[in-house]
Amino acid sequence: MRLPHIHWPHFHIHFHDRPLAGEPHPERPFHWRLYLCEMVATAVLMVFGLAGVILLSAPHSWIGDHLSLHPAIQAALCGLCFGLAGTVAAMTPFGKVSGAHLNPSVTLAFMLSKKIVWIDALGYIISQIIGAVLGTALVYGAGYFLSSWKVHALAVHYGATVPYTGISVWFALGSEILVTGLLIATLYWLAAHPRFKWVTPWIGGIFFFVMNPLTAWISGNSANFARSFGPDLFAGNWNGLWVYLLGPFIGSSLAVIAIQADILGKIHLMEARLVNFGHHGRVPHMDDPHFVHAAPEHYEEYKAHLQTITKLQEQGVAGEARKEMGN
Repeated sequence: MRLPHIHWPHFHIHFHDRPLAGEPHPERPFHWRLYLCEMVATAVLMVFGLAGVILLSAPHSWIGDHLSLHPAIQAALCGLCFGLAGTVAAMTPFGKVSGAHLNPSVTLAFMLSKKIVWIDALGYIISQIIGAVLGTALVYGAGYFLSSWKVHALAVHYGATVPYTGISVWFALGSEILVTGLLIATLYWLAAHPRFKWVTPWIGGIFFFVMNPLTAWISGNSANFARSFGPDLFAGNWNGLWVYLLGPFIGSSLAVIAIQADILGKIHLMEARLVNFGHHGRVPHMDDPHFVHAAPEHYEEYKAHLQTITKLQEQGVAGEARKEMGN
């Protein structure tokens, strides 16, 4: 199998790349650009999310010591911070292209709804795990430059989620199932109503701001295996990792079953994207992630639009060269 050519930072566009929902094009069984973008977006999530959690919860830090007196507020702010890290990741060009699932549970839900085929789902999940490890590695590596950061990061196990040991681990599993199920149901409802698409990238922060004070003490409210795997790898903490594998996947599956049974009302999901809707599941161009005319019937229009972008870029480069020659 020969990998497609990728020229950084501009990716080649394949007009006949298959939609995320549908039969694969015989010449394009994989979406390498999507997987790469999803990996980078997940790394961004982890860098900003873990950094925020460490700053807010590390003992003997100025912020951590003050917030420790108000654990509910501390938990809410940690949830808000990690959720907004997802917003940052979704707003990057990488998140806009991949759709910013950022979470194996989200990808699984889309696959079970037949909005993304299994081979793309596998590519996304592997990319999310790799991205989570890379993002955590950057947070870990910062400790070599700032000794105080290393102390604070170690104190909270690099932002790892750990089941509360004061009760049975099955409560942690139940909490992950519940939180993930509610998260998926919320995302599905928003994704099924395009008029609320502007809320979708922000919903993670709002959701975990509300849920963390209620249930984070039980399991940490991961709802994301990749998010838990990254910090656990660097902290060497494997106890309870299975909770963050089974819990989110079960919760995601149950949410899809409930949605398909119309328990939550009529919810019709158009495509497997959480950020940018309207391009019919086609892979958008990195230079123009918002462009809506990527469906086959708009091929000529889309091609002309990309050619216009290329000409403008070339004119800009030529203009800069003339200025340098004039100087």
